[in-house]
Amino acid sequence: MQPVVLGIETSCDETAIGIVRGRTLLANVIASSVDEHARFGGVVPEIASRAHLEAMLPSIQRALTDAKISLSDIDAIAVTAGPGLVGALLVGVASASGLAQGLGRPLYGVNHLAAHVSVDYLTHDQPTDPTIALLVSGGHSSLLQVDDITGSITKLGATMDDAAGEAFDKIARILDLGFPGGPAIDREAVSGSASAIDFPRGLTTSNDWATRPYDFSFSGLKTAVARYLEGTPSFIRADVAASFQEAIVDVLMLKALAACKSTGIDSLVIAGGVAANSRLRAVATERCEKAGIALRIPSPALCTDNGAMVASLGSLMVSAGRPATKGAFDADSSLKVEQVSL
Repeated sequence: MQPVVLGIETSCDETAIGIVRGRTLLANVIASSVDEHARFGGVVPEIASRAHLEAMLPSIQRALTDAKISLSDIDAIAVTAGPGLVGALLVGVASASGLAQGLGRPLYGVNHLAAHVSVDYLTHDQPTDPTIALLVSGGHSSLLQVDDITGSITKLGATMDDAAGEAFDKIARILDLGFPGGPAIDREAVSGSASAIDFPRGLTTSNDWATRPYDFSFSGLKTAVARYLEGTPSFIRADVAASFQEAIVDVLMLKALAACKSTGIDSLVIAGGVAANSRLRAVATERCEKAGIALRIPSPALCTDNGAMVASLGSLMVSAGRPATKGAFDADSSLKVEQVSL
């Protein structure tokens, strides 16, 4: 019988509850506090933590209603143990621990980054292992080699400064497009020209390819955009958005396809909040088809932080016979992606 797993995700500003049966999604409830952070131009940890406390029980109850099950039907519980905002993570870990103890069910403290990749397993029948995973979000930009999503992930490269999503937020703020920046720039870029401005592609010189082929750097791009705006009073905002977006997408795909080629792995999963970006999805589809790489990208609703991805990884852990997390445990705000679970 396929396990029914409830997943809890509170790494940032979304209180998210997901329920899966095996690899079938039963419920995916998200209570976001993004509106409370918008006036600050970014997530305020204390506000996020309080919002999680208020939303936790109503979100669990709604997920159970959507899934048409009761708590007694739950076979295991999974929770994001890290990385993320420590206060926000602690709300989720404490809630999951109390729920698991009260129900007498096993608890899996899982990695937020690995969960982003594992959500792909809810939308495809065949497993992708091994695969290259391009993980792009507000806090992370990484290239991973995933040999076994439940316990064997190797980090090939990561951002050296700003993550892709962070760069989107910062440039959106400069362009007065609001927060969060990714969706705002995506919308603005539709009416702009991606070739209007030749913004730099970080870490793509011949020396960079020789020394750090899979690492990312977007701080130079951010500076280049800011200087362009300062020196061009009559700039066209849509062109700036489209050209900036193109620079990020170009680098992401150059690095991802290079990782596929060098490892001989002909499968690529793109995950994380930035994977919802329409231009990234279009360019990835085009370039992967040309390179003979099998591409998988979750639906936009499953790219941003959600409980379904945590429940999915928990379900895969149960099915693979991985041991549950033993005893009480703390959230780890800097949990390494190689550590899939605690």
